[in-house]
Amino acid sequence: MNSSALKAPIHFWIVAVLAVLWNAIGAYDYIATQYRIESYMSQFTAEQLEYFYSFPTWMDAAWAVGIWGSVLGSLLLLFRKAWATWFFAAAILGLAVSSIYNFVLSDGLAVMGEGAGIFTAIIWVIALFLLFYSRAMAARKVIT
Repeated sequence: MNSSALKAPIHFWIVAVLAVLWNAIGAYDYIATQYRIESYMSQFTAEQLEYFYSFPTWMDAAWAVGIWGSVLGSLLLLFRKAWATWFFAAAILGLAVSSIYNFVLSDGLAVMGEGAGIFTAIIWVIALFLLFYSRAMAARKVIT
């Protein structure tokens, strides 16, 4: 660890661990969907499955950037690395592209239901929080 880093406050460890756990759930969702894991995908209707499986390649790529940017950002935050901010920023970009596809360019809201819109809003709040939190921790020299 860099000797110029300040001692991390308790809230930092809480946020970092929760960020890793939260984004691990997103990673599992991504992997289960991409690999079509039956035990996971059986919770969706035939229409929803068709929706997932018809994503264009660029949408899958944007989703991957969003998910893996968040996972790596969370791990880097936990390891007190300032690069976390860049990975959270990349994740926001992936989330923006996938949100545009899901809610503007396709009928994702109609297919997935109102809960999908609410859940996406929650994802946005957490993603933005992690971006700004990591920036604040870098500015305070908690992460370097």
